[in-house]
Amino acid sequence: MSRPLRALLLAAGLGTRLRPITLHTPKCLVPIHGEPLLGRWLRQLEAAGCEAVLINTHYLADQVEKFLQERPPSTVSVQTINEPELLGTAGTLVANSAFFENAIGLLIHADNAMAGDLKGLLEAHSARQAQCLLTMLTFRTDQPRSCGIVATDANGVVTAFHEKVSDPPGNCANGALYAFDAPFLARLAEMSPQPNDFSTEVIPTLMGRIQTWHTDKPYLDIGTPEALAAAQLLLATSP
Repeated sequence: MSRPLRALLLAAGLGTRLRPITLHTPKCLVPIHGEPLLGRWLRQLEAAGCEAVLINTHYLADQVEKFLQERPPSTVSVQTINEPELLGTAGTLVANSAFFENAIGLLIHADNAMAGDLKGLLEAHSARQAQCLLTMLTFRTDQPRSCGIVATDANGVVTAFHEKVSDPPGNCANGALYAFDAPFLARLAEMSPQPNDFSTEVIPTLMGRIQTWHTDKPYLDIGTPEALAAAQLLLATSP
């Protein structure tokens, strides 16, 4: 890889849908097969050759810091940025865009979990259509009303996006895992007003400019106790 790989792991959420599990545990530390979601992502990023990871914190931030301090040594440099007030999924990226200077970037929601590795996504981003500023992971969902549903052309470029609509026109869902480079960050910086939410304020402005990479392996939003139970069944203890 000619440029380093860096990632922003969004880990600041309150996890309200996962209560009572998250009353005393931040959602990013909820375990699958005994391994916290955050640890799983850090392991997968290390396997992908990631150089550095930035993690935003807010809810029960002290527990996240303790977990990171107690992790075994790793080749990945890990930093945290505390948000006294949540900046939103796009706002956090905007505020920390300098972290990605001269790097390939990944934006990952730490409360998602995937089987497999990140190699396919990174290869798709490298080979993306020339007009595309962003590469999005997609997956098949059996709950399309709770997801952002995408339509693509023959080249896998997003042509339409439907965010959590009552009558979704398909089941190919946005995995909220993105690869990007400097041109995308420049586009983000030019948006006025500055966006807070990635799915509702950024994605709709990029129709025809988002490459997709589809995974057929399990990919889950660990947002509810039911989803967590499904993850325990579907996801192995290694990527």
